[in-house]
Amino acid sequence: MDLFFNLVAGLGLFLFGMNFMSQGMQKAAGTKMRGLIDAMTKNKFIAVVFGAIFTAVIQSSGATTVMVVSFVNAGLMSLEQSVGIIFGANIGTTITAQLVSLKLTAIAPYILLIGSVMMVFFKKPEVKKIGEIVLGFGCLFLGIFLMTAAMDSLKEFPSVLDTLAKLSNPFLGILLGFVITAILQSSSVTVSIILMMAGQGLIGLPICLFFILGCNIGSCTPAVLASLSGNKDSKRAALIHVMFNVFGMIILGIILLLGMDAVLKLLYAISGSSINRCVANADTLFKVFQTVIFFPVSHWFIKLANMIIPGDDKVDSEYHLQYIGMKKTFVPATAAVEAIHEINRMGNLAIDNLNHAMEAFFEEDEEKLAGVYEQEHLIDFLNDEITNYLVRLVQYELPTEDSERIGSLFHVVSDIERIGDHAENIADAATQRYRDKIEFSKKADRELLEMYTEVVDLLKKALAMFTTGNASALDEIVSEENDIDHMERTLQKNHVKRMAKGKCSPVAGMMFTDLISGLERIGDHSTNIAYSILESDPDEDEETVS
Repeated sequence: MDLFFNLVAGLGLFLFGMNFMSQGMQKAAGTKMRGLIDAMTKNKFIAVVFGAIFTAVIQSSGATTVMVVSFVNAGLMSLEQSVGIIFGANIGTTITAQLVSLKLTAIAPYILLIGSVMMVFFKKPEVKKIGEIVLGFGCLFLGIFLMTAAMDSLKEFPSVLDTLAKLSNPFLGILLGFVITAILQSSSVTVSIILMMAGQGLIGLPICLFFILGCNIGSCTPAVLASLSGNKDSKRAALIHVMFNVFGMIILGIILLLGMDAVLKLLYAISGSSINRCVANADTLFKVFQTVIFFPVSHWFIKLANMIIPGDDKVDSEYHLQYIGMKKTFVPATAAVEAIHEINRMGNLAIDNLNHAMEAFFEEDEEKLAGVYEQEHLIDFLNDEITNYLVRLVQYELPTEDSERIGSLFHVVSDIERIGDHAENIADAATQRYRDKIEFSKKADRELLEMYTEVVDLLKKALAMFTTGNASALDEIVSEENDIDHMERTLQKNHVKRMAKGKCSPVAGMMFTDLISGLERIGDHSTNIAYSILESDPDEDEETVS
């Protein structure tokens, strides 16, 4: 009973440590890493290297590939860019087995103590998240210690030894490796368990190599699950990951079946007499070998994926979330950036609606007016859905920068929704103008057009600043918003003069006043959107515009 307890407790601690450490890594560096992913995928070779390093840092190829699938699904990364990261992730995931093979269990208590102190006694969120990483690392090695002790005790049971000794069928080894990894959702965990069993003499090195091949295929499960509700490119990215490991399994399986002795000699030459090191090095060498032979023909993986999953995504209705989607797998590391791009989409729809409303006002275009009202319904739909999604995000632990920004995203969605309402108000004015044959002077039309042009330019700059997070245009935005405020006051004075001279009817005068006031408020909302990326808004104490 003690043996079973130690084995289960050790496995539980190992899984907890792996998950806790991986999540801590993503929380501590998720936002910075996302920026690096985009920068490092321009060149395919650099993408492979970065994918390996990134996965080694966050200790999970599953997390990396799910993140990549999420980026592809959101349109933030092309299928071509994803290939290098996927290839590299398969190499980076072997770092866990390498660490396990070094037998660092003796220092596990000290690692646990350091991690606990950082989490309990330090107040800075950044330090606490690093503490999570250290604590997870300690739990991982404490789990290894318990499992190793339990496996050592298995030697006292001849029936267990006989059963394991008979485990020599290569195909059964591949199947078991696949099934166990698919259940545990981590090839790193499965390979580490195999490594410990081999180190205790419970299974031979040859069958370990076939286990590893099965683990490689099982590691595709998280990405496949993440892609099920995604678009076709995200499914293709997951398929490329599957093909990489299946084709690699076939080639390496043939090599092992035909030349096992040569492979074992190579492993012992590299690793010495340590079985643990042999298993860890075999895992790394297999992944490096696959990457080397598949890298030159990586474009064929893309072509094959397009052949197996042909065509483009067809959406029956515009009423859908393009970047967030209805995913079954929630990825905290990419959730905020997907929300930002969905909000940017909503903002661009609001700009289009503003343009169409003003064009309809000047041109008496009933078709554009109908389009404005229809698109306003879509903007309201996005407002509701994005807000609901942001409410979900608040319930999760996100990377530090993301969690700090979520509050401002609610305000940006509200600002864009209000801009959409102002566009609808302009459409209402256009309807009234042509229904009641309200005449504007040429100067009034010219002034209105001039102010509208300034406001749209400001809105585009503010939305770009929000989406990119680059505040370099902030001074220009503030200056332009001040100009719009001044322009609104000037146009109001001009309007009063025209009214006094009888050049403008009272009805036209009221409409003109409402229009330029609405445009000025759009400028205020635009500035709010730009300020949302800053820690504080110098005007945050002012009354909220509507």
